[in-house]
Amino acid sequence: MQITDRSTKITETHLQKAAYVYLRQSSMGQVRNHRESTERQYALQELARDFGWPAARIAVLDRDLGKSGTSTTDREDFKTLVADVSLGKAGAVLAVEASRLARSNADWHRLIEIRGITGTLIIDEDGCYDPCDFNDGLLLGLKGTMAQAELHFIRARLQGNKLNKARKGELRFPLPVGYVFDELNTIVKDPDAQVRSSIELVFDYFQQCGSAYGVVQRFAQEKLDFPKRSYGGTWAGKLIWGRLTDARVTSILKNPSYAGVYAFGRYRTIKEILENGEVRSRIRCMPEENWLVNVRDHHEGYITFEQYTKNLDQLSRNQTNTEEMVLNGPAREGLALLQGLLVCGCCGRRLTPRYQGNGGIYPTYQCNWRKREGLSTKACLTVQCPPLDRAIEARVLEVLSREQIQLAIDAFEIVSRRYEQIDAQWKMRLERAEYEAELAQRRYEQVDPSNRLVAATLEQRWNDALIELQDVKDQIDRLQQESRRLTSQQRDEMLGLAQNLPQLWHNTATAWKDKKRILQLLISDITVKKTEQHAALLQVRWQGGVCEEIRVELPRPIADRWRHDEALVERVRELAKTLDDARIAARLNDEGLTTNKGNPFTLKSIKWIRHKHNIARVDDRKDGELTVKEVAERLGVSPGVVYYWINKGLIHGRRVNAGSPYLLAITPDTEQELAKRVADSTRLKPQ
Repeated sequence: MQITDRSTKITETHLQKAAYVYLRQSSMGQVRNHRESTERQYALQELARDFGWPAARIAVLDRDLGKSGTSTTDREDFKTLVADVSLGKAGAVLAVEASRLARSNADWHRLIEIRGITGTLIIDEDGCYDPCDFNDGLLLGLKGTMAQAELHFIRARLQGNKLNKARKGELRFPLPVGYVFDELNTIVKDPDAQVRSSIELVFDYFQQCGSAYGVVQRFAQEKLDFPKRSYGGTWAGKLIWGRLTDARVTSILKNPSYAGVYAFGRYRTIKEILENGEVRSRIRCMPEENWLVNVRDHHEGYITFEQYTKNLDQLSRNQTNTEEMVLNGPAREGLALLQGLLVCGCCGRRLTPRYQGNGGIYPTYQCNWRKREGLSTKACLTVQCPPLDRAIEARVLEVLSREQIQLAIDAFEIVSRRYEQIDAQWKMRLERAEYEAELAQRRYEQVDPSNRLVAATLEQRWNDALIELQDVKDQIDRLQQESRRLTSQQRDEMLGLAQNLPQLWHNTATAWKDKKRILQLLISDITVKKTEQHAALLQVRWQGGVCEEIRVELPRPIADRWRHDEALVERVRELAKTLDDARIAARLNDEGLTTNKGNPFTLKSIKWIRHKHNIARVDDRKDGELTVKEVAERLGVSPGVVYYWINKGLIHGRRVNAGSPYLLAITPDTEQELAKRVADSTRLKPQ
């Protein structure tokens, strides 16, 4: 480097401060493959010593190697450099070129401004610059602008070429598991049959379960592994088998490659400003209409594009935190049989189940969207689940009764195919384990026995492969002992159950989730309207487009349900004119009537009805008989005294039946004796 004006720009003041050598390369690939550039940057230490800085005052900042200069995010050494320059600790900053410091005009000019204030020099291979000098500052500004423009031109050329190749469907990128590149650079299905079968099982199980979690659960129940392909490192390109996760299933269902689509530009980098002022880049998935390249039928798919779109719709309907009217989500646990099918007749939103009571055993359907939005103070519609569920159950069973035999046969075929798929998976897994064991054995036998370290490692791998093989065989034996295949007897039992579908439907072994799946296959949606105080109108729209209306009686409030009908009260009033309470109860029971709770009538219940509705009992007194109250009034005492006389035998009375009032027959002599007793008593005072 030839710098002719260093004697005038580098002063003792600069030499007394530290000289910072800043190193940066944009990616780790450049650090690994372009070592000459790294060596040139480290060589700036010699240049600083030539200018007069002692080694103790030369600081090397190399933590930003492999990081882009487009922003300050994650560039710790650049932040350290800016801080030390601001504090006046730096006499000079050395870099191979301006682009090493920053490729952003904002960061570059901010750094120049701070150096101009603190008098820090900038030294590169072209010269020494003083930001305080106008001409040097102008030249540094041009260098920063050219550095950013250079990055733009490079990126534009690379991205343009990349996009042009992608439009022809020839751009190579990491393929999802289940696809590989052949010798002609064409995307084809993985030649490994087990890999292909695993991918197909994911889509098949999703059609059956309707949710990504359901697919994961099925794989776990069947103890099936799922492959993933490793990229980078020692295991690059190799398959790794492990547990299937919910995120993996979702990514497979959302990947258009499995539908034979060559897509480029599905993800974009979006920049956003954080609260601390930093600019952070995020990767966002773009909708299909914003993809840069979308080539359908580019390669053989595992599913059709129509099925791919249906899967996306199903995933969106599975979201329970959306405010949109989303119906037909996945069948879930719970007692709300029509979950995901009901639409509010008031606002058009979906009805959601709510579980009330201790333990959540009382399910209801409710539409409270308007209440959430502050447009109403109460829910649009609230209705108990059992009446609606029973009405739809009865109608569905009536519809299915015509095709019961065919349904049973189809179910038998589905179960048989499911077992065949699972057995094929385990068979291929056994073949893979046998191959791995044989490969480990061949490697061990080919090693030099004298090389004990290598031989011991290969022997351990052989033992591990044999253990894995035996474990697979044991699991297959256990599965075979569970009689996974349907026998002819089981097939006959299924056909027999189909003859009585209601019995199968109401069987306790039939899961609620299975019932909901059947309803979702038959019914598109149900609009619920309250036409009367205790009635609802269900407008059912079947999957074929046929619509019908079903009127459902809703349960009355608990007070109304426990209140006796007016007709029954009038019947008791009529009978009470001639019959006592016991005979009224017997007459009502003979007529087949029951109380409001469905129990037979008793003497106590008839008395309660008469008391509640102010019905007088039949007057069955004989001539001369008086009631307790009448005797008490005649003698001027309280009714309690009269009851005392009855218990002592001073007055003789009778009762029609247990619990009925006393009827007393008092002769003139008895009345005179009782009056004398009252007059002579010091405690009984005439009232």
